This record gives sequence, C-alpha cells and structure tokens, in this order.
Amino acid sequence: EVQLVESGGGLVQPGGSLRLSCAASGFSFGNFNMSWVRQAPGKVPEWVSAISSGGDKTYYEDSVKGRFTISRDNAKNTLYLQMNSLKPEDTAVYYCATYRIVGVDVAYGYWGVGNRVTVSS
Repeated sequence: EVQLVESGGGLVQPGGSLRLSCAASGFSFGNFNMSWVRQAPGKVPEWVSAISSGGDKTYYEDSVKGRFTISRDNAKNTLYLQMNSLKPEDTAVYYCATYRIVGVDVAYGYWGVGNRVTVSS
C-alpha cells in the first residue's frame, strides 16, 4: 500500500521556522520526483517546490525562493521542506506528492494526506 505521510506542521509566529517531513512507503521512493503543494483556505492548490528523484535538481515558486529549502533522503524514504522566515500568507495545508513531466505538463501521482501550517501572531 502506497503511503505518504506529512508531519512537522503547526502554529508558528511570523518570522519563525518549521520543517515538514513526508515519509514514503509502498513504492520505490528514490525513483520518483517529489513536490510540495499547498492549499490555503478558500484558494486553489499552489505548487511550492519540487526535487528530482536523485535530489540534484530543485525548483521553487517565486514567493518562497530564498526562504524554503526542499531536500530528500532516499535512504530514509523521506522528503523535507525547511521553511524559514514564515509569513501569514504561507498559512495552508501542505501536501507532498510524486510527479512526472508529460510533455509540457506536470502529472501528479501519489499524494499525502496533508499537514496544516498556520503562521499567526
């Protein structure tokens, strides 16, 4: 059974930090590109960051560049998102997901259950 389980979210003050983890099981994690997607209350899902299967390539949405860092440990089947200098607009449910490129599109595959991050004073 494929599972992606996020953890590490919670309530943090503006300017604070959190590290999200995504524990994978039931598939060959090291063979899959991974991404983080978030959904703020009342908004459509937003892609945040991505990392190649080997971890050598990383990508970020403009609003999180310089503040968030994506990484992975294939030996531990775990994906991470280090979030620094958090802002209230980062408040969302964060999901990890596998993805692949199909032509010019991104096709998501397995999804996690989500983990809530709230940035508020």
